[in-house]
Amino acid sequence: MTTQANVEQNKLPTSAVLPIVLALLVAIFAFQLNASMLSPALATMERELNATTAEIGLTQTAFFTAAALFSLFLPRWGDLIGRRKVLIGMLAITAIGCAISAMAPSVTVLFIGRVIQGVAGPIVPMSLIMLRVEVPNERQYALLMAVLTSINGGIAGVDALAGGWLAANYGFRSIFWVMAVVCAIAVFSVLFFIRESTAEETHPMDWKGVIPLVVALGSTLVALNEAGKLGAANWLLVGALLVVGAIGFVVFWNVEKRVAHPLVSTTYMKQRRTWALLLTTTLTMTGVFAVMNGLIPNLAQDSTVGAGLSADTVSWVTLTPYAFAGLLMGPVAGKLAGRLGYNRVLQIGLIGTAIGLGITMLAANFPHQLLFLFISIFVGITYAGMSNIMLNGLGIVLSPKDNPGYLPGMNSGAFNLGAGLSFAVLFAASTLFTDVAGARAGYMGGIATGAVILVLAFLSSLLIPKPTELDAKEANQP
Repeated sequence: MTTQANVEQNKLPTSAVLPIVLALLVAIFAFQLNASMLSPALATMERELNATTAEIGLTQTAFFTAAALFSLFLPRWGDLIGRRKVLIGMLAITAIGCAISAMAPSVTVLFIGRVIQGVAGPIVPMSLIMLRVEVPNERQYALLMAVLTSINGGIAGVDALAGGWLAANYGFRSIFWVMAVVCAIAVFSVLFFIRESTAEETHPMDWKGVIPLVVALGSTLVALNEAGKLGAANWLLVGALLVVGAIGFVVFWNVEKRVAHPLVSTTYMKQRRTWALLLTTTLTMTGVFAVMNGLIPNLAQDSTVGAGLSADTVSWVTLTPYAFAGLLMGPVAGKLAGRLGYNRVLQIGLIGTAIGLGITMLAANFPHQLLFLFISIFVGITYAGMSNIMLNGLGIVLSPKDNPGYLPGMNSGAFNLGAGLSFAVLFAASTLFTDVAGARAGYMGGIATGAVILVLAFLSSLLIPKPTELDAKEANQP
């Protein structure tokens, strides 16, 4: 029976926790601004760089693809040579990328700058690992982890609104300079308030395993992005990239079986802590991401079968309430995780999100601004405030002590893979239903497909081991 003394054991005072959390929050702010602050400025970037929509879209794809690839190995490298050292280096390089993007004379240079900014990709998982080292109390960690992760869904929409204001008044370059300043502040925050830490065992980095894994995921992500173009896609290229991705993973698996100190041992890859979590993360993102970031905003703006809202109004009705609800729910979810367990809160969130998508199907039949607002808040609570946070948290607490960086890194890759799959699968489903039964059926079909995938994510989540059970099993091993 858990006593109050057990709960309070190793709990740090607020005076000790606050500077740690604030320093890591600034680091996460730096990543989040790079990820979301440009969204309302894309049209301004097209105009000021004399570029096409496709060219600017490609620079965004470059950032997120680079972020996914760097996430695969930087957390593990931090385990081996020092997490604070690697995080500071990441922030400094990201600041340089921001400066390059700010001074870019062409879309080509902007592309290079965005790729460099992608180094920021694993900031969130690395921050959560570092928080884990600093905060040993399980309930206190669950709460603080949720506070940090809730920012990852968007800073209550303020980041996007600020990006739009800066672009309108000072041009898109001012956004990159703001990003660079925040990165610089984060460098000093981490330097002065976070202790250095490494894994218990520090072996040489497995660069032989990193290369085929990066090739495998990189090829797959580019293939999914191309497939998302549907009728305009080069399907021969998609097929070739998927083959390259499959070959890369096979090579990675065989390398990991042979090297003395693998990036991630095949033993861990075969365990449910790895494949069940990665499968659940991928399915969850596939089911919800394109609905909230594509289908719902599109339906809300559709003047024929939707509500006919303007682009500015859509942000206030859908994206901002969604992010704000997730931000407010995050700490509550953290407290619940400390009492009910990460797995249970994740499953409640997944069921709630599937129900939310079911309600969303009503929006296609009865499109109204208030209904879109309700859906955004509801899914913001269940997905952004619960499921997303628990998936990130499980990547940390399920990691083995001898390799704490591999699972958060691969889980970050699964988030990005699911996001790419989401647009490819759900928009393809929407197009199929549209061709058969019209635009309204297209929206409903895409959303219904997302709901079915979320049900599969819930079933997959039942296979994820509980952290307490895994800790007990490892403690009994010789």
